[in-house]
Formats: sequence, structure tokens, C-alpha cells
Amino acid sequence: MPDWPAVDPTPAFLAFSRSAPALLSAEAGAWGEPFRAAAEAALRDRARTPDEARRFFEHFFRPARFADDAPGFLTGYYEPELPASRMRSPAFPVPLYRAPPDLVRLPPSEPLPEGLDDAQGFARLDASGRLVPYPDRAAIEDGWLSAQGLELVWLADPVDAFFVHVQGSARLRLEDGSTLRVGYAAKNGHRFTAIGRVLVAEGELPLEEADMAGIRRWLAAHPERAPALMRRNRSFIFFREIEGADPNAGPIGGQGVSLTPMASLAVDAGFTAYGTPILVDAPELIVESTPFRRLVIAQDTGSAIIGAERGDLFTGSGETAGTLAGMIRHSARWTVLLPLSPGEAP
Repeated sequence: MPDWPAVDPTPAFLAFSRSAPALLSAEAGAWGEPFRAAAEAALRDRARTPDEARRFFEHFFRPARFADDAPGFLTGYYEPELPASRMRSPAFPVPLYRAPPDLVRLPPSEPLPEGLDDAQGFARLDASGRLVPYPDRAAIEDGWLSAQGLELVWLADPVDAFFVHVQGSARLRLEDGSTLRVGYAAKNGHRFTAIGRVLVAEGELPLEEADMAGIRRWLAAHPERAPALMRRNRSFIFFREIEGADPNAGPIGGQGVSLTPMASLAVDAGFTAYGTPILVDAPELIVESTPFRRLVIAQDTGSAIIGAERGDLFTGSGETAGTLAGMIRHSARWTVLLPLSPGEAP
């Protein structure tokens, strides 16, 4: 890695130290064992400078690349900050829902039941005990979950709610001045559809304008068509309240730890284990006047993140982070740092 000396791995060390307790937990099982020595060291000795963080990763990991020489693809996501209410009102008419009781998580290691060939991890258990597809976004918005008491919180705007679904978490400012953090709990099992791609395919937006800002502008300019477009994404996310979260840290990711801005990456967990450090090199992505080349840690996942070299960079919370996240759609080269095997371990 010729550019490694120029990389500041301090934010990645902070992110890895947040992953360390999860890597050492009983729930981590066999996939956490290769990281044990590094995780114990990260909790024991905090790296305070770039040189200390660099030595840590050099000591416990070795670089590797996937055999396929094709570049990967990097996008960005963030934690929206929005006003919200615990109670429905004319000012806050749009709910975020808890997971319903008839939603079933499908075991990833087992064949999909008949009729669920395209199920994305979830299905509905009907009254007869059969597993069937869960209703899609349109059906849920039309009232499928009404009168079940599943509303977690209410938002002011359906477009904001849609993008909270896309991001998977939010930091909400309640009417009494308190803050509520919500995060991903489950989904309805329908495949995610990127509405920006729909707009490009149908000639509504040029590709270069199909970032989050461009999509929002199109939705605002076409309020009569916006609901139908958003329903083209049949995937629907259910949320949970995140209690006891560090107000200075990011949301809780798929690994169950707080995310670190610009140092946490959502990955396809079927290819990349949580806790894995990855050097992402995206020279056409300019951040703070510099081509993006940073060490990040795999700590989250997402329904649109599929494949070995596909990642979603967590950029932080709030509007500025959202602007940056919406701009990231770049080819990138992945260098994975693999934990040293027992024979190699220091």
C-alpha cells in the first residue's frame, strides 16, 4: 500500500475500538475470534496519534485485495436530524412504525419457502401459519398497519420520512426539546428500488443530477407525482427507539455499536465481517479539497449494499453530513486489512 504513510488512521482506530467489545462478545462467535488479539489491544492501549494508530493496524493486520480487479463502488449515508412528535397532529401526520408482530425474519442459511423467491430476509406469518410476502410500501401507507398501535413517532413531511427509511436512522427533536434516536429494526422484505435510478431511466433527471439533492428537488417540484414515485420503492423500514445512545456519537449500526463519522462503512455482511478495517481509495471523490483515501471499519449494512466491494460511508449527522452523503457515488478500490492468523499474531 504505497499511500499508507499518508493515511491518518486515528478515526478508524476510534471506530475499531467501538467495535472491540462486540468482537469479544459471546454473540460474535467464530467470526469474532480472528479479531480477538486486536480487539483486546484496542481496549487496553488507546492510540492517541496517527503514528500510534498506524502501528496498531500494522501490528495486527495484513493487507489483501479481492481477486477481481474491477473497482468497487462507494456511496454515502447519514443520520437525518428532524423535528418530530410522540403524538399525531396536523403538523406531524407521518408515522414511523415499530416492527409488527406478524413480521418474521427468515433464517439466512435456509432455503426460501415457496412463494417467497424474492424475499429480502423477511415475510409475514398469516392466520393459517403460512409464510407469505409482507405488504409493500403502498399497502402500508394505505393503512395496513393502522389501529395496531405500532406508531413509534410522527414526522412532519412524507419526503423526510422516505429518506429516513433510506438512511435507516434519525436523530429527532421532540416538541418538549428532548432528542429521540431511532434506528433500523426490520424491513418488510421487498427489494429496495433507488428512485434516483428510476428518474434517470425515465428521462426525468440526468445522471449527474440524480443525487439526493436532485431527487429532493424533483419531488418538491412534482408534488402530485411524488407519492407514486416513492411507492416505486416497495421496501419499507421499521424502527426502534435507541435508548442510552451517546449523544456525541453516531447512530447504532448493524454490529450494534455507535458509528463514527467518515470512519464507519456499511458493507454486505455476507462478504465482509463486521470489524474489518478497509482502506477505501476513491480518487475522484474530493473531500476537504483532497482525494478520498481513508481507512474505515465495517460496522453496518444496508439493503442496497450488495457485493464484496460495495460500501456506504457514514458521513455523520445533520444537514451538512447529508449534503456530503448525497454527493458520494464513486468508483473505489478496496484494500481489506485481514487479522493475522494465530501463527502470525504477535
